[in-house]
Amino acid sequence: MKKFGILTALLLILPFVLSFAVLNGLDKKIDREIKEEFEVTDYSHEGVEVSKELHQKLPSRVSKDNFFRLKNNGELLGYAYLDRAPSKTAEFDYLVIFDKDLAIARTKVLVYREEYGGEIGSRRWLRQFTGKSKASELDHIAAISGATISVRSMKNAVKDILVSVEILQKNNAL
Repeated sequence: MKKFGILTALLLILPFVLSFAVLNGLDKKIDREIKEEFEVTDYSHEGVEVSKELHQKLPSRVSKDNFFRLKNNGELLGYAYLDRAPSKTAEFDYLVIFDKDLAIARTKVLVYREEYGGEIGSRRWLRQFTGKSKASELDHIAAISGATISVRSMKNAVKDILVSVEILQKNNAL
């Protein structure tokens, strides 16, 4: 019976330990992208709180754990949004950095877990999102041969966060 209890405890704890290890790896990538984008060596971040009622209106999953205000010496730099999107058989982690006016400053595919379609992580392709602040501006994002599902998924994910940001702005949540 003791063995069962220890094994059960390990099985319950292991996913948290593994997700923490993965998150730490992402933290470094996210930190590097933010510092590079805003040309700062130091910044602080605070999670954006969203009420349950407002959250239900959003197409994206937005919480204090994945949507952040970025500040340097008390001055607003912009915002960062971190999430996952589906690819053909797995998911990929991506980051959207917004300037202080809530236009996209940078997008980054942080971790791509498929054998094919990784081209969506190229800076050249991702630059298409830069400067966009409305979902309707994403209608002409170029396709990539062999990455159709991932392209569509990234485009839809970015559209959803742009719509969510617009709703948050209208409700004075940002």
